[in-house]
Amino acid sequence: MTTTQSEVDFEEPGQVPGAPLLEVDDLFVEFRTRDGVAKVLNGVSYRVEPGETLAVLGESGSGKSVTAQTIMGILDMPPGFITGGEIRFHGENLLKASARRRREVRGSGIAMIFQDALSALNPVFTVGFQIEEQLRLRRGMSRKDARKRAVELLDQVKIPNAKGRVRQYPHEFSGGMRQRAMIAMSLALDPEMLIADEPTTALDVTVQAQIMDLLKDIQVERNMGLILITHDLGVVAEVADRIAVMYAGRIVEQSLARDLYRKPGHPYTQGLLDSLPRLDLKGTELRTIKGLPPSLLNVPKGCPFNPRCPRVQDICKTEVPPQHRLAPGRLSACHFAEELISGD
Repeated sequence: MTTTQSEVDFEEPGQVPGAPLLEVDDLFVEFRTRDGVAKVLNGVSYRVEPGETLAVLGESGSGKSVTAQTIMGILDMPPGFITGGEIRFHGENLLKASARRRREVRGSGIAMIFQDALSALNPVFTVGFQIEEQLRLRRGMSRKDARKRAVELLDQVKIPNAKGRVRQYPHEFSGGMRQRAMIAMSLALDPEMLIADEPTTALDVTVQAQIMDLLKDIQVERNMGLILITHDLGVVAEVADRIAVMYAGRIVEQSLARDLYRKPGHPYTQGLLDSLPRLDLKGTELRTIKGLPPSLLNVPKGCPFNPRCPRVQDICKTEVPPQHRLAPGRLSACHFAEELISGD
């Protein structure tokens, strides 16, 4: 069975009862450059409910961060152009909302933790000032109340001596502490949806685990929806409810996390899993996915993964595979998805 784009279209602002918290529907984005048009997103669709964690996986350049930037309304346009699809928050199509409405949703409805905290934080202002500024501008708080709330937020993300740290600059924080400060900033306006873009990049394994535990605790406490963008299947193994795997601007597989780890439904997902170190295979050579991701200026015909796929057949080189529904909530864009699941 194949899936089609939703026909529901909400043009008027406002929440729709019974709608998902966030729904990305058949989203297309392209970058128009001197070298040509790069098809960055090609029909990306997923949804997130309150309290749910969706992990979006894929190699660099697969479109994970561009999808997040488009959701947040911070995509550089130009060179980026949204050529199709919808992004619905509580049923409201944000792509048809006014700039003022998008600003209202950004931060208080949907917030984002950026990949590089040191680059995202302003080096000439204290961490406390950067948290307090949005509270004063968006919530109308006094300086005293904003400072008190900033200390509470830093304490909530487990930064020691929050009263003293609030007066320090980003360069005075360690990498893990800067990431915690970024989380505190993203939580300042009490968002319902949080997008974490590679939140553990460049952190050591111990700090990675602490950050992931912190995000999970905050999510449970606030019943937030969480989109976790990463390229590391190991990071999300214990925190994700569902996983969407991206390749060359497409969702190639979407599944409950436990089902995907047990029996992947796409050769690319299988390749990602095989590349993880395993204790039961100690001393053996790690498997890799041969080749490189395709240039989005020149995506191969048929299945974009076909030049690297160990199961490639003639049909893979000529026909783009549809999204096969393997089970409720489980999709795979592979011509041979049923065979993969069945083990044939």
